[in-house]
Amino acid sequence: MTHVPGTYVKERWKKKMINTVIFDMDGTVLDTLQDLTDAINYVMGRFDLSARSINECRQFVGNGIKVALNLASNEKYPDETLDEMVSIFKEYYDVHCLDKTKPYEGIPELIAGLNAEGYKVGIVSNKIDSAVKELNSKFFAENVSVAIGERPGVRRKPAPDTVLEAMKELGSSKEETIYVGDSEVDIETAKNTGIPCISVLWGFRDKDVLDAAGGKFYAKKPLDVMNIIRQINSGM
Repeated sequence: MTHVPGTYVKERWKKKMINTVIFDMDGTVLDTLQDLTDAINYVMGRFDLSARSINECRQFVGNGIKVALNLASNEKYPDETLDEMVSIFKEYYDVHCLDKTKPYEGIPELIAGLNAEGYKVGIVSNKIDSAVKELNSKFFAENVSVAIGERPGVRRKPAPDTVLEAMKELGSSKEETIYVGDSEVDIETAKNTGIPCISVLWGFRDKDVLDAAGGKFYAKKPLDVMNIIRQINSGM
């Protein structure tokens, strides 16, 4: 199909085809695992607990940092102690969230390509809102206008709140939106929002975990995301 700039995009939107792509952050657009591991282990050290490996932390993250720290500690701490851990984590991570974090190969080109073709692009995360905004500003500010993290009054994923808020800010409907993530939490989030999900295979979860969670569309490399959206819009 010959692409006519502007005309094709307007016609696609008129037919309620996908024109909005909302990405998860950690494990999807950014390789944040080493910085997250370092921050988790900083907290472990403050509480005289054993450090955890990067592969262990890979399984802990995805449901918010309180859950990750609870899993990493392997202790039944009361909420007050976990809240203190979260506070220590935030203080450390706000300073060190850019030490080793970088976009996955091909992601900047994918996001820039989506933007150039007229797609609206957002990022949502269970990461702390301040860190989400800082990381988006650092790596994707030119092409991502909406970035939302965990904050008071907005439930974290798999609740649909962050995605719905991003859609609202982008002016998009469910029929026009697709979600892209790397975990079972992202699949459930998309289901709870009522939109399709593309699961990426370069992130924090293995394919068998995604299969078990009901994964349907899989991207082995960033360019696959664009191709899947085009196939969906063409009715294939």
